[in-house]
Amino acid sequence: MHLDVEDLRKFYYRRALGRAVQASIRKRMLELWPEAKGQTVVGFGFAVPLLRPYLADARRTIALMPGPQGVMAWPKDGHNVSALIEETLWPLETGRVDKLILLHGLETSERPANLLDEAARVLGPGGKALFVVPNRAGLWSRNDRTPFGFGRPYTLGQLETQIRAHGFEPERQCAALFLPPSEKRFWLKSGRMMERVGKRLPTMIAGGVFLVEASKRVRAGGGSLSKRAPRTAAKPIEGLGEPALPLRHRVPTDL
Repeated sequence: MHLDVEDLRKFYYRRALGRAVQASIRKRMLELWPEAKGQTVVGFGFAVPLLRPYLADARRTIALMPGPQGVMAWPKDGHNVSALIEETLWPLETGRVDKLILLHGLETSERPANLLDEAARVLGPGGKALFVVPNRAGLWSRNDRTPFGFGRPYTLGQLETQIRAHGFEPERQCAALFLPPSEKRFWLKSGRMMERVGKRLPTMIAGGVFLVEASKRVRAGGGSLSKRAPRTAAKPIEGLGEPALPLRHRVPTDL
């Protein structure tokens, strides 16, 4: 069950706890992906809080929001880059995405297998995906006053097993949200210190969310090898001269 876009917007942009969540997850993400210059960056679910650092330098930034969730215009201070889509049928060409971020998308999807297949389809050679999901053993997945208390939380092993089954290879992982899901001023003021301390704890038991970076696994083609005969250069067709004017090449359109 996807959350409503208005509830997500209010949490991340109007509540102090939501802004603390942004800071925590974004900091860990930037440790993994410090920049995206000249790349195509796509977010699925409600990933706009994590897309902001890449707006200036990325070649293209796109926020895909599933139909059951709803969509909002984003960013407010620039041209809209968000779109309402069918969650398992993305309007993107195959293999054109360099960086893909899923936040509040996988754990709330009713068709996670199809969603992962679509994510693998759009990811290009050398591209990376970042899955951000609630930690099943964490405090945040047990509190339904935040978006992380909805859907299916994961253990690290469950998430890695599921994405491997759909063509991804996990590479790096970390945790975030070491502060408790509380609006009390004491916990909010202590958030930065708790995040620093929490980074030293084992990833599997600490933190409210997991961040798993994965690449698309490329399978080798099947069949047997055979020796080819040496190729000879093709002869030019008789009667064709050089063109009178240089040819113009059509520049392919971007994604």
